[in-house]
Amino acid sequence: MMSVQPVQRRSARPRESVDPTPDSRSPDNERNAQPLRRFLLRHPGVVRLGVVILIFIAWEVIARWAGDPLFISPPSRVVASLGSVWDTDGVPAALRLTFFELGVAFVISVVIGLAIGLAVGLQPFAQRSLMPIILLLYGMPKITILPLFILYFGIGAASKIAFGVAHGVFPIMLAIIAGVQNLKPILLTSARSMGANRWQILRWVIFPHMIPSFFAGMRLGMSGVLLGVLLAELYVSTAGIGYFTEMFTENFDPTKLFGLIAMLAVMAIALNEIVRRAENRFGRWR
Repeated sequence: MMSVQPVQRRSARPRESVDPTPDSRSPDNERNAQPLRRFLLRHPGVVRLGVVILIFIAWEVIARWAGDPLFISPPSRVVASLGSVWDTDGVPAALRLTFFELGVAFVISVVIGLAIGLAVGLQPFAQRSLMPIILLLYGMPKITILPLFILYFGIGAASKIAFGVAHGVFPIMLAIIAGVQNLKPILLTSARSMGANRWQILRWVIFPHMIPSFFAGMRLGMSGVLLGVLLAELYVSTAGIGYFTEMFTENFDPTKLFGLIAMLAVMAIALNEIVRRAENRFGRWR
């Protein structure tokens, strides 16, 4: 007789446990997140405002519970003290003086940077000869020669304007040189073959193609002018924002110090807005 072997049954595999919580990357969640993502892409100002609010919240928390009141002040107290800062004797006149120095230094930087930048950028020989000197002067720490500016221009507004120009002219100059270098030679050749003179070539060929780099250099130059003017006021001035910044620092008054810095930031934003509007005005053809 044939022996019948018993059939061994396979043990059933344990069922995998199903997590009742939905996956964060499920199609439903991604579909729900798409409107928010599209809204943020269309309104980048909302993200910018959120970042600023987070910075102010962190500043408020650190200043109130972890900071020394002699060195840092919460933003709520700074905003509340803006009126007292404005009422401080000499502050309105200092703001007007600093704004005047910034405006004059910025205009001079743009004129000098535009003239030298075009002269060097359009001439290959001048570029090879003068570019190393320009880079050397740009990289030199200008605070080391501040006594020379005081010696030549005195301790009045002239030394602040000259020192601001020394900081702001080189970014504008280098940006213009870079913008001219990107100009296609065929455009200049075509303009000359059509009988265009130098002014027409500059107006209709060179200037439109260097607008992006020119205004980028103006933004960098504005920051450099602001830095140079404030540094000069900090060291040698008896008026201006730099003078009151040093005074509030020596008196351990961070509330008024940050309030003064806030007013200076508004001044810088106003200048930046002027440059932005000019860029939009002259860059409409792009």
